[in-house]
Amino acid sequence: MLAKEVPIQPSTIENIDTGLYNWVNDLQLFTTTNEGFKQVPVIWLGTERAFQIKNNKEIRDSVGKLKLPLITVNRDSVAKDPAFKGSFQANLYENSDYKGGTVTFKRRVKQNKTRNFANADAARVQNGDETRRGKNNKIVYEELTIPIPVYVTMMYTVVIRTEYQQQMNDIITPLITKTGQINSFIFERHGWGYEAFIQQDYSETKNVDNLSEEERYFETKVQIKVLGYLIGEGI
Repeated sequence: MLAKEVPIQPSTIENIDTGLYNWVNDLQLFTTTNEGFKQVPVIWLGTERAFQIKNNKEIRDSVGKLKLPLITVNRDSVAKDPAFKGSFQANLYENSDYKGGTVTFKRRVKQNKTRNFANADAARVQNGDETRRGKNNKIVYEELTIPIPVYVTMMYTVVIRTEYQQQMNDIITPLITKTGQINSFIFERHGWGYEAFIQQDYSETKNVDNLSEEERYFETKVQIKVLGYLIGEGI
């Protein structure tokens, strides 16, 4: 069996950001709008406004105002909290090389090196005959290691903004019921899994009691706390 090299993407802050954004976008939240029954667009607020205007022209009207309903995702903070961490508790020192390998996550037999030891022992014991089978106790292993994961607490805010109450009801209901009776879920990105916790308070803001000429809106903020981890020191 031939060995196949599979590249492993690093676990970075950007990887966690993209993973959570994809989780919200993959919910495929629909509601009825002035243009019919359609999926509500999801925007990551980290991008520049000029890029948003050029890249997502369908979410703005002719004067550049955002069309509602709309969902935005934004990262509020990153904290290194020793009290909030995953299953890897030990603080191990990294190797002195640039790879910093510490944790062994895979081990495989190095066949060519093991074969060399077996042939050498067979030749010594059986008068130079390397082909005769025998018991080989000198197994050479190749260990694959990664740096120690550093846990970080990342807070995100998902903002839902609509023109009508019924639209808000349509969008917020799947967010509440998606995880069942618990408020946590796991999302993945590039093979890494991250645990997220939806905060129990869904804060609402609206201006329906204001009879001025201001545009009417309904806004709900959903905060998500993510237990992320970073592997390696980056560039």
